[in-house]
Amino acid sequence: MNWSWLRADERGSITVELAILTPVLILLLGALVLAGRIQTSASSVEQAARSAARDASLARTPDAARAAAVAAAARELATTACAATTVDVDTSGFSTRIGQDGIVTATVSCTVSIADLAVPGLPGARTITAQATSPLDRYRTR
Repeated sequence: MNWSWLRADERGSITVELAILTPVLILLLGALVLAGRIQTSASSVEQAARSAARDASLARTPDAARAAAVAAAARELATTACAATTVDVDTSGFSTRIGQDGIVTATVSCTVSIADLAVPGLPGARTITAQATSPLDRYRTR
């Protein structure tokens, strides 16, 4: 029996399948790049918040704590994809008396640009925020 007519009908089907699957594969690749960028940036922002809180807790005055926190966050986020960063430092723990526990809280926000991925339906940027708290030494001068 001659089955050549069956093979002739399937000619060009690979091209049609590839034309249908190519946009799906490109969107999948874009989604993977997006997930990687967001995860990497989130990890960097969390590390920056921890470093900012720790450096602020080592300072002697609230103003020096704010300056140290901003510098630490900038240092940690220097190599990331952050388009804009903000650092907020709560130094209300500096007002406690000697012998009492005090804390410093640093909140770091980073705006990551995702507009360059060219995946339809995505916003142009995403803001990632992390917060960290570090204790003050209870017996140091404040």
